[in-house]
Amino acid sequence: FIGCSPFDDYELTTKLGEGTFGEVHKAIHKSTGTLVALKRVLMHNEKEGLPITAIREIKLLKSLSHPNIVPLSDMLVRHEGAGSTQAPSVYMVFPYMEHDLTGLLENPKIHLRLEHIKLYLRQLLEGTAYLHASHVMHRDMKASNLLLNNAGRLYIADFGLARSFNPDERKDMTKCVVTRWYRPPELLLGERKYTTAIDMWGIGCIFAEMLVGKPVFQGNSDLNQIDQVMRICGSPTTASWPGWRDLPDCNQVVEFATYARHVREEFVRFGEDAADLLDQLLQLDPKRRPDAATALKHRIFFTAPFPARPEDMPKFEHSHEFDRRKIRHQ
Repeated sequence: FIGCSPFDDYELTTKLGEGTFGEVHKAIHKSTGTLVALKRVLMHNEKEGLPITAIREIKLLKSLSHPNIVPLSDMLVRHEGAGSTQAPSVYMVFPYMEHDLTGLLENPKIHLRLEHIKLYLRQLLEGTAYLHASHVMHRDMKASNLLLNNAGRLYIADFGLARSFNPDERKDMTKCVVTRWYRPPELLLGERKYTTAIDMWGIGCIFAEMLVGKPVFQGNSDLNQIDQVMRICGSPTTASWPGWRDLPDCNQVVEFATYARHVREEFVRFGEDAADLLDQLLQLDPKRRPDAATALKHRIFFTAPFPARPEDMPKFEHSHEFDRRKIRHQ
């Protein structure tokens, strides 16, 4: 990884996505013909240079190396014309992937079978186990941050909220992480000394979403999100989640309706193994969720239908969340 390449080494083609993070474009590396994705670093205040979140993301990605973590292959700086007062644009360069998981699940022409889901789930857990062993929390696990290619490989992407941590000291961290539909109950109640268990909750939500075909907890506010979670995962009690009443935002929450837990009953139609693993991942008490290395030993991966082999995966049509949004808008 040497310096930055000139922007002219690449030719932009189509836009793949846009959001608060900036824009993502598909491009071709002119000399090799390799397809790449260019993610523009959004400059909110040019005078201060690169945002700290971008520096953190670049630094983290360059320190990680795993088959299921998206690799940062290059950096680009695009200078505006001579005399321009505009700051240069900075891009991160990643390999192009044909899909993100949200786009795949929203494509009505695509149906994931259980063996496909098991393959993707196993790769997601392998990448997460590596992250957590490297003392990195992703902090934004969601379907649209998982990239997939037509060779059957899944990549964890978008490390804009990720951070390294020291497992020996539990420091206060911001609770403003994780997209609401994938946010675990401890964050919804204001926990600041959270652990890697927040990523495991997100993996539970993603696994359920792959089975059902849509996100399972679609809250329209933080309070409504807590209610959606508890309708399936049950209301917290001192037995199911010791210490939950001591969480900072607990006093801001009106008394919950009393719900019984029925995670197994909700998902048993996808098989006993799927229901059992989801029951473990979607525990209200973060201490009761398995870590990624433990989840990889679950019997779901060792019973029929076995996880598909990457080379046996069907070649799906290119499906990105941005494309599905455009189609819906039209």
